[in-house]
Amino acid sequence: MKEFELKYGCNPNQKPAKIYMEDGSDLPIEILNGRPGYINFLDAFNSYQLVKELKEALGMPAAASFKHVSPTSAAVGNPLSDKLKKACFVDDIEGLDDSPIACAYARARGTDRLCSFGDWAALSDVCDVPTAMILKREVSDGIIAPGYEPEALEILKSKRSGNYNIVKIDPSYIPQIQEKKQVFGVTFEQGRNNFKIGPELLENIVTANKDLPQEAVRDMVVSLITLKYTQSNSVCYAVDGQAIGVGAGQQSRIHCTRLAGSKADTWFLRQADKVLNLPFRPDLGRPDRDNAVDGYINKNEEDVCADGVWQRYFTERPEPFTAEEQRAYLDTVSGVTLGSDAFFPFSDSIERGRKSGVQYVAEPGGSKRDDEVIACCDKYGMVMCFTGMRLFHH
Repeated sequence: MKEFELKYGCNPNQKPAKIYMEDGSDLPIEILNGRPGYINFLDAFNSYQLVKELKEALGMPAAASFKHVSPTSAAVGNPLSDKLKKACFVDDIEGLDDSPIACAYARARGTDRLCSFGDWAALSDVCDVPTAMILKREVSDGIIAPGYEPEALEILKSKRSGNYNIVKIDPSYIPQIQEKKQVFGVTFEQGRNNFKIGPELLENIVTANKDLPQEAVRDMVVSLITLKYTQSNSVCYAVDGQAIGVGAGQQSRIHCTRLAGSKADTWFLRQADKVLNLPFRPDLGRPDRDNAVDGYINKNEEDVCADGVWQRYFTERPEPFTAEEQRAYLDTVSGVTLGSDAFFPFSDSIERGRKSGVQYVAEPGGSKRDDEVIACCDKYGMVMCFTGMRLFHH
């Protein structure tokens, strides 16, 4: 297939639209089901690059959940604890423990379930039955992977009345060194960002504390590769081999850190017993459960514990999760990594990261206030690496 005609571009008025190879060669994909759109393919190609790089860097199967050209999360295939399975709504998936790629996607999809609603899934490895079973019951736009087990493919084809978007990509495909795009009729050309992120990038430890365990190295790599495919400005919190909070596309570094930190906090709080034991109505759908959990933790648009409201979600009225209880729970969190796609210009992001259990920091360095940022890390005994490499993505 040398080109594929799209229904429209970013919006219905943007026609005609298509994808094709500028040199006239075949596209490196097969569309096995559905008819992906313009934004679907942007998500597909960005997300696959991310998981492919994670697999290459860490030697573990990797998965990502993408929305609007940024990851909600990415993860490698570490096993899930019983509490995490329950928090991610995958405690009933048969064969999960025996499938690293399913564990990776369960983590990625389960991190920020509100933002992952209608996601694009990306897998570094062949999609197996447990992974397909997770996807089958989630609201998702499509998936890209280097292959599919026959039974897994049939499961996925049954989604969305048979119209679920399934893309197979050639894992040996290597894009051209130069890449182009047009803005306002003007062509931009640049070298692809082929910079390799791996453990060797983390050797320049600039803090007094230089104790960097292998688990933190892994999480730094997860964070930095996630940032490489996140719309800038961006920061990423990571722990246990997964991105737990991504702040994308903010104009201020501290706003990125706050946004991502609030997502990381929600991820941790979802594993608290008070949340895991919420008495959901048996007829409540998964998206409504997600909204109820978020409302219970963050007290957003409505008080889900209020009289006349709780009945829509629960079989009995739950006790509120107070701010004091939440703070006490978060104060037990540690070992979190905070990565940034560019230098931290002030120490405020370090202060915010500490509230979410950050002990390890990876950033390029190069700010006039590097000394202040290092001093703030030293104040809390953190370990910080200067990578020397900015990771802007637009």
